[in-house]
Amino acid sequence: MDPVDDSNADTTSGDPGVPRSLFYLGSFALLTVMIVETVAVIGRHLRQPLVGALEIVQAAIVPTACAAMAITTICQGHALVHLLVDRLPLHVRRRMLRIGCLMSGIFFAALCAGEIWLTHDFWNSFEETDVLRIPLRPLRILVTVSAGVLAVIFFHRASQADK
Repeated sequence: MDPVDDSNADTTSGDPGVPRSLFYLGSFALLTVMIVETVAVIGRHLRQPLVGALEIVQAAIVPTACAAMAITTICQGHALVHLLVDRLPLHVRRRMLRIGCLMSGIFFAALCAGEIWLTHDFWNSFEETDVLRIPLRPLRILVTVSAGVLAVIFFHRASQADK
């Protein structure tokens, strides 16, 4: 029996490429989601619902998701089908990884472009949530910047894949 493979253990704290602030931003936002949901569930059972809990959770999920995608990309933790890729010859494997990085870069560039378009269209509408009036503009900017940075990282990796 093989020993447990812990090669995918938490590398965030030990990876020098991941800014600690990014890790703490995502962690704080996720902790906010958990606390708000816990208070909301307890409040519903006590017949004292937490007003705007869903809006707070939705707003806190954005930095959580952005930080998680950035950390996963920096640590190169995205899913990879090793069953297929590892069986390829080295030069084909490198080419496939390069194509994968290129496609990921195109995806995040398209996401960034779409978010720029939406942000531009809604910039003067002062879009906000219904109950708590949480402004959506900063969240749209965060998604736009995150998608742009991820696109740049993947395009850089695609250009460096054969080296």
